[in-house]
Amino acid sequence: MRLRIDLVLEIEDADRLAGAAVDRIAQDPAMRTEERTHAEAAVREDGAEALAYLVDPVDLVAALPGAELVQASWSSERVGYDPDGEEWDFDDEDGDD
Repeated sequence: MRLRIDLVLEIEDADRLAGAAVDRIAQDPAMRTEERTHAEAAVREDGAEALAYLVDPVDLVAALPGAELVQASWSSERVGYDPDGEEWDFDDEDGDD
């Protein structure tokens, strides 16, 4: 069985999030200077990019017995979210339940 999980994250301070990602990038000894420059620009422009440098999806599920991460992807869009509203109807990209 494959499950798709959508996570809604509210970013309250995009500058702090980007700053934390820039700090993480600066600590990566394997990253070349040109990669570092590109990565820093990307995390400042896109919250999903910043999250990708701060959150390891493998770590999120590693302790779950019987679960294995098959694929992880990041995307970002601004949405209006009402936690008390009706359930969201996310598009099912792959058609699997």
